Amino acid sequence: MAHLAHGVPFLCRPFNKAPLIGNQLGMTQDLYAILGISKSASAGDVRRAYKRLAKELHPDLHPDDSAKAEKFKRVTAAYEILGDAAKRRQYDNGEIDASGNPRGFDRSANFGDWRRGGFDRQHQDPFDDILSGMFGGGRRRPGPSKGQDMRYRVKVSFEDAVMGARRDMTMADGRVLNVAIPPGIESGQTLRLKSQGHPSRTGGPPGDAMLEVSVGTSSLWRRDEDDLRMDVEVPLSTALLGGIVDIQTPSGQVAMKIPEGSNSGANLRLRHRGVQRPGRPGHLYARLLVMIDDPKDKELKNWARKHRET
Repeated sequence: MAHLAHGVPFLCRPFNKAPLIGNQLGMTQDLYAILGISKSASAGDVRRAYKRLAKELHPDLHPDDSAKAEKFKRVTAAYEILGDAAKRRQYDNGEIDASGNPRGFDRSANFGDWRRGGFDRQHQDPFDDILSGMFGGGRRRPGPSKGQDMRYRVKVSFEDAVMGARRDMTMADGRVLNVAIPPGIESGQTLRLKSQGHPSRTGGPPGDAMLEVSVGTSSLWRRDEDDLRMDVEVPLSTALLGGIVDIQTPSGQVAMKIPEGSNSGANLRLRHRGVQRPGRPGHLYARLLVMIDDPKDKELKNWARKHRET
């Protein structure tokens, strides 16, 4: 698995299999059924259903379960259409199929090889010869088609997923691209790099590069939707009397005020220090863990004994 490095190009290796959307989903599949939602589901319902399934099925959690890996691919492909308002509208109107391809005239395999909604020009259509003889010209051929997409797996750091970043990426053919990582991205989501896939064989635009993202973990913070949670050790004296402790956030170190008489387990909120989603950043919640300053302090032990006796 490739990694996005801070300022250092990294190598992305393409999947061994063909692109998922066009080949593995199938035109007869119901994308709503794949995500387990109704056709009337809101955009938020679609996103929540995808996030739930992605967390259940992600290959990093089930490395040896091929059935879950296959279902994860189908769920991701379904979300690429239903999670996009324009594509979802086209799908609902029957303008594109479950693979994201335009719906066209379905021809039998005996009369040419139709792939991804368009005729493969390397196979001659027998109807061309018949029409040519009758009307003095061949049947109109479809226009240039888009090149094939390329799919990669990339791993981004926890901090980059929280804050957003731009990182250099080295493609399989040696090209170095600067990739924008949007804040709030999650494992299983896909970044699309327009026109960075395979060139078209028919003179059309090149395909896209599809980067399937896996987000790393952090030893300091835990993510809860767009909020972050962490544990903060606080000296007993500070918990009793109040004070200031310095804590580390994804955006840097900040001073946090500890109220007088704080107990272990209390949660303090730092506004807008969570996932930096544009327009609605999350918060950071710090859970206090009160620590004894000096476990061998005789005065503290005497105080504890008196308190226990009373």
